[in-house]
Amino acid sequence: MMTTRFCTEFGVDYPIVQGGMQGVGRAELVAAVANAGALGFLTALTQPTPEELTREIARCRELTDRPFGVNLTILPTIDPPPYAEYRDAIISSGVPVVETAGFNPAEHVPAFRAAGVKVLHKCTSVRHAVKAQELGVDGVSIDGFECAGHPGEDDIPGLVLIPAAAERVGIPMIASGGFADSRGLVAALALGAEGINMGTRFLATVEAPVHQAVKERLVEANERETDLIFRPLRNTARVARNSVSRKVVEVLDEGGAFEDVRELVAGSRGREVFETGDLERGVWSAGLAQGLIHDIPRVSELIRRIVAGAEDIVHDRLGALLAGES
Repeated sequence: MMTTRFCTEFGVDYPIVQGGMQGVGRAELVAAVANAGALGFLTALTQPTPEELTREIARCRELTDRPFGVNLTILPTIDPPPYAEYRDAIISSGVPVVETAGFNPAEHVPAFRAAGVKVLHKCTSVRHAVKAQELGVDGVSIDGFECAGHPGEDDIPGLVLIPAAAERVGIPMIASGGFADSRGLVAALALGAEGINMGTRFLATVEAPVHQAVKERLVEANERETDLIFRPLRNTARVARNSVSRKVVEVLDEGGAFEDVRELVAGSRGREVFETGDLERGVWSAGLAQGLIHDIPRVSELIRRIVAGAEDIVHDRLGALLAGES
């Protein structure tokens, strides 16, 4: 069985993570990931209140007796959600691991650590990974430029970012951005990571709580069909290409301000895409990994074949090369 230090320290069978995804990280998907031996994360802010997060954690526990975590994405906003209350809901529910993302998690790490909750911090640069390690997190997830959502502003792809971070970070590190299959897992391990994080690939699974049309679009799309929005605002986000994303790019490239696209990028419209299957209703996150997605399997089948395929690559293809066989 393919086991890494990440597996041992975070209590899972396989070095595969389903990170937080707004509107998607719900109990049915997370429990399926956990039952398959990987680490899944509920998305805290998908739940409107801390109380509803507590109920979603309980619902997930009804579906699995395996470890799972909660993602808490911290973003600087004019009217921020009650992060401390969400944090306390995570702690009081006895969740063993939290994935922090977005803004510096320094305010929350001490409370999580004091409660025995392991912290996996997602970041998009080597300097931020090093800083997270200094803060005392238990692991980092390093996001390459290929990822869905916010890839940061450095534009460093995983092929460089992962080994560069591995040279500076001593705690378990998970590679994120562009991973969808066994080849990616082997590559990540070779580059110095101890596992992979996948978002877009898990979106195209039977258990993902989104409309079938979204899943079928991911199978149909290639690696070129995403857009980077908000680039002029220095808040870049990678989303699936559609008429709305193209309009946002056009307006901002022509000097428009956020207020000019606010209605187009409203979170409520993105949620409607997932709920109704109207792919042109709003913007929704998708990574370059969509070009590697060719089916919509159950989560258990996806994880089984990634692990089995990775072992085959290491033992057979690479082993044959080392043995000098053609």
